[in-house]
Amino acid sequence: MPIRSSALTQASRALTSFSLAEQPQVRAALDWFAKNLKWINDLQSALTEIPAPSFQEEKRAASLRAVFAAEGLPVQTDKLGNVIAELRGANDKECILIAAHLDTVFPADTDVKVRHEGERLLAPGISDNGTGLAALVAIARALQAAKLRPQRTILFAANVGEEGEGNLRGMRALIDAYRPRLRAVIVLDGSGTDHVTTKALASRRLEVTITGPGGHSWSDFGMVNPINALVRGSVRFINTKIPVSPRTTFNLGQVEGGTSVNSIPHEAKLKVDLRSESEDELVRLETALRDCVATGVKDETDNARDRSKGKLDWKVELIGSRPGGELAADSSLLASLRAADDYLGNQSRIERSSTDANIPLSMGIEAIAIGAGGNGGGAHSLQEWYEPAGRELGLQRALLTLLGVSGVAQEKGR
Repeated sequence: MPIRSSALTQASRALTSFSLAEQPQVRAALDWFAKNLKWINDLQSALTEIPAPSFQEEKRAASLRAVFAAEGLPVQTDKLGNVIAELRGANDKECILIAAHLDTVFPADTDVKVRHEGERLLAPGISDNGTGLAALVAIARALQAAKLRPQRTILFAANVGEEGEGNLRGMRALIDAYRPRLRAVIVLDGSGTDHVTTKALASRRLEVTITGPGGHSWSDFGMVNPINALVRGSVRFINTKIPVSPRTTFNLGQVEGGTSVNSIPHEAKLKVDLRSESEDELVRLETALRDCVATGVKDETDNARDRSKGKLDWKVELIGSRPGGELAADSSLLASLRAADDYLGNQSRIERSSTDANIPLSMGIEAIAIGAGGNGGGAHSLQEWYEPAGRELGLQRALLTLLGVSGVAQEKGR
């Protein structure tokens, strides 16, 4: 019976991953993880306990730089604060980028002390992205310990600005800097080994600002109120119909305004997150938001008892935009990931998500985002947790995928 093409592809993958993994230096790197799990777990806890809100990642970045330097890797910090360590390959004209974001969603005064409940580690940011950062360093250290030289140069980047209003600024800068040489990007984000993000979810973040004269709650009652207008517009917007397919979401994530309970505010602000598998739906949602705000301001103005004391002004500004994109099904990077899964006996599904991989994918550069092993939950909450059991599988998966696209330089004389 002839073998079908899909079976041939699977057999080819398994053979490729087996051949790579059985090279002595690669085997040594793979084995390094299980022997050094305590060191990796301790590093993750230490990094997590350094506060790193978006735009305030300096202390955590300095710690990462010191760790990379201790491994003997050339390391630099760019003007945005990205930390980049380099493992020089035989071919320095091409490079592979493996990255993990430094920043968290939590304010600088958040208690990030890591607590232990049995094998579980608990702290804001422990999984997202303490796991990715620890894995980034662990992979670099494993390759150094095995004295493995890649064919293509490998760049290990701890990048700023992935979360919230960071707007992927760190990854944008990395792509701009290395694009002529860059052949693939692997993003380590969070935990798990059951997925691979190959589809970039497009999103937009907008800030609504409504301003007015402000006044006293008693003596100026009846004048236009920015918060009232914001509420009127918001209620209209949350009733906007959205499709099930293409999947589309919105979130009113942050509201600000007012100075005291007995003051009519002079300003009110709202931050909104829009996401969709369709660019057309994003445009429709943004238009709906603007229309609803305009109507909310009009309704508040029309219902004011006293219009002589001033009027309302409003604006909607784009404060963040993440482009969409998709990795080709026949890409060499995805083939390397599947080969690693085959060799390790791991199964993973393709997902669409919003990560640092959005930037290279939107530019036609091969990119994926994967978890770095173990299990985690409660991301972006004060109850975030991580369980390191089985994390070596994620580390081995990432390393084999990385070497699959970087290649391994042959030793001289062989």
